[in-house]
Amino acid sequence: MSTGMTDKPTLRTVAAAAGVSIATVSYVLSGHPRSQAISETTARRVRDTANRLGYRRNDAARAIRTGKSDLVLLSLSVLADPWAQAVAAEISAAVTPLGKTALIVADGDWRTVLSNRTPDVIFIDHVPADPDLVADLEAFAARGVQIVAFSEVLEPRGFDVIRSGAEPRCHLAVEHLLKRYTRIGALTSKTEGSPRFDAYRNTMAAAGLPLGPVATFEPHPEGAYRAARALLTEADRPTALYCTTDFAAIAAIRVAHRLHLDVPGDLAVIGVGNTPEGERYDPSLSTVGPVGFNEALSQIMVDRLTTREGAPGKVFDFPWQLIVRDSTSPASGAPSLQ
Repeated sequence: MSTGMTDKPTLRTVAAAAGVSIATVSYVLSGHPRSQAISETTARRVRDTANRLGYRRNDAARAIRTGKSDLVLLSLSVLADPWAQAVAAEISAAVTPLGKTALIVADGDWRTVLSNRTPDVIFIDHVPADPDLVADLEAFAARGVQIVAFSEVLEPRGFDVIRSGAEPRCHLAVEHLLKRYTRIGALTSKTEGSPRFDAYRNTMAAAGLPLGPVATFEPHPEGAYRAARALLTEADRPTALYCTTDFAAIAAIRVAHRLHLDVPGDLAVIGVGNTPEGERYDPSLSTVGPVGFNEALSQIMVDRLTTREGAPGKVFDFPWQLIVRDSTSPASGAPSLQ
C-alpha cells in the first residue's frame, strides 16, 4: 500500500505542508485574481512548498471541473507583422496575471483550432466577408466560445467586433503626401480587393494625378524590403511613398538608408497601422492608425474573461488618425495628430 510520502501531492498536501488553507494554495498556483490579496511572503512559501513536494496542476481535470481551459488564443494572419507582435505581447501581459496563457494560432487558422478545443476567449485579427466563415463564427459563438473579431463588416452576433474605419484615414495619408509631392509611389501587398490600396488609387485620381510607381510585396517584412529595393532602384523612383503597412514603410526606409537616400529629404515615407515599432524607428514613422489600440484591445479581452463573460456581442469603434512624424516632415519633436 502506498504511503503519504509516495502518493502524488495534492492541493491538500501542499496546504498542510505550507500551513495555509487549500483555497490559498489554489489561488496562488492558479494565478486567480484573489491571489493579489495574499502576501508575497505567503505566496512564496506556497510556491516553494509546491516545488519541493513536486506538485503539478492537473489542467485537464481542472478544465473538466470548471469548464475553463485557461487558454487565450490569438489568431494572427501575419505573425511577422510588428503590429501582430505588439498585439500578442500586450494581450499576453494583460491576461497572465489572471492565470491565463496566451497562445498564437499560426496562419490565422482559427476554424481548425476551435473545432478541437475551447479557449476561454479568442481574438481573430481578420474575418473576410465570406458567408461560410461568418456562419462558422456564429456557430462557435453559439456553442459558448468567447470571441473578439476584427472586421469592418461583421455584426456582433454573439461575439464582439472591433472596427476602425480605416479606409477614410488611408485617404488622409495620401492627401498628406500630396501637400508637398506629386510623384507618389505605393508599396502594397495587393492591388485588387485592398481598401488600403484603393485609398491611394482614388485619392490620386481625385487630385488629377496618375499613379506613381507601384510595387507589390509578400506579406512579411523581408518581402516588403525586396519590393521596396526594386522600386527605389528604378530610374524613375518616386519622391514620396505610401505603404499599406507600417512594416512595409520601415522596410522602405531601410532600403533608402542603404541607397544613401535621406528620409524625408530625398524620399518621404508614410505607413498604415500606427505600430509601436514605427513610433520608435529613426526617423519616426508618419502613419495612419488608431491611438492606444493595443491597450484598449487587451482590456476588452480581460473584460470578456471577467465582467462580460457570456455577454451579448458588442461593437467597439477605434477611429483612425493621421499621425505626422519625422519620415514625412523635418524633425520637430512631438507628433502631430490629425
